[in-house]
Amino acid sequence: MRSVRFLATLLLAAGLVAVPVTQAAADPAYLTKEATYTSVANGWAKVDRYRDTTTGFRDEQYPPDGRGDQDGQRRTFFNNVGKPSSSRFLLYSAPRWSTGTKATPVLLVHGANDNPDRAWANPNESGGFGCGSATCPSTGLMQYLDTRGYKVFAIGFAHKQGDNLQHAQQVGDAIAVIKSRLGVSKVDVVGWSKGMMSARMYVSSVKPAWGRSYAGDVRKLMTLGGPNGGYDYPFAHGWAHDFSIWPECGGKINAPSPHTRMTCFGLYTYHPELSITPTGGWDAFPGQRQMLARWDGTFGVNGSTQDWYTTYYGGQGFYTDGPGIQAAINAGSLISTIQATSTPAAVQVYLLAGGAPNIVGVWNETRGPSDGIVFIASALSTTGVATVGGTALISTINHLQLGWSTSAMAQVTTWLA
Repeated sequence: MRSVRFLATLLLAAGLVAVPVTQAAADPAYLTKEATYTSVANGWAKVDRYRDTTTGFRDEQYPPDGRGDQDGQRRTFFNNVGKPSSSRFLLYSAPRWSTGTKATPVLLVHGANDNPDRAWANPNESGGFGCGSATCPSTGLMQYLDTRGYKVFAIGFAHKQGDNLQHAQQVGDAIAVIKSRLGVSKVDVVGWSKGMMSARMYVSSVKPAWGRSYAGDVRKLMTLGGPNGGYDYPFAHGWAHDFSIWPECGGKINAPSPHTRMTCFGLYTYHPELSITPTGGWDAFPGQRQMLARWDGTFGVNGSTQDWYTTYYGGQGFYTDGPGIQAAINAGSLISTIQATSTPAAVQVYLLAGGAPNIVGVWNETRGPSDGIVFIASALSTTGVATVGGTALISTINHLQLGWSTSAMAQVTTWLA
């Protein structure tokens, strides 16, 4: 028995097993810290798993073929559950989370189908081209800020394409934990791509009926390639987009399709579980639908792709069938809501855009100036922003480079200062 206890002690000391913990007294009563992990890849000091016990959180649907499941070490952190409950989230802490010299800590909020590791600490986790470049660095914004004296944290969501209303509540949860740990009153927040949605919605109190309002605890909000004015990429380039999604065509990416039916190699198939619009009892990509807005009136529609008209406007095409973008917007876009709900005047908002539509392996958005996914006009849209701290365009980087390129990281650091 003594040897067993000794071995357990060694494992705990090495951080090789989860450490069950009781709820910290300073944390809000609705948050339960379930586990702490101290053996963490990519340079993080530790990861805590929290559960928000607030009545109202609902578990979301995952694509049944596993493409949206948690993977790598994140699966371990979610207690080896591939499809974890949406009431749970991870809080990553950088090495100097408690000793950094800068007064205001920083919370990083990742985008769609991503995680805190690839987004902020190891852009090379997915290998070449996984970061928008032929070769990818092994460190990112986390290390860049950490070595410059910032106390850095990052949130990891259970559902990679999840409901931004729930994610926004968890951004508030993460900030509450950071405040209790460090005894601070304000946190700076950086939201990349879809991460803009939950971060901005939190400060603007765009919330579900059961949700908590903004607690007045954000000093600066920075959006990197955030679709502040929405985006229509899935519908504008649906045919090309579908080949990376539709399983009968060889697609495996965890992203929504504008269609419910498609022909692959002569086989006409039905996949409601992959649709961006709730169909057939399925709704596995709510977070993507919430970012939709029409840009056809500004930049038109990509008329060079198969079934372009029916893909964008809805109906049966030669090879596809789908409800169209307006039906998806009507089913729950939140862009008009966040633009109509002002950010607090006390929160300085900074907007960064990339200007290079050169993402390899992706049908780049070229109807108008973009970063390959999001129009510059959308990323820099200040509609609904009460206090604009600054805007910047880095014309040489694409959407996937916004989180790790030296020029982008230097801009973020300048704004933080």
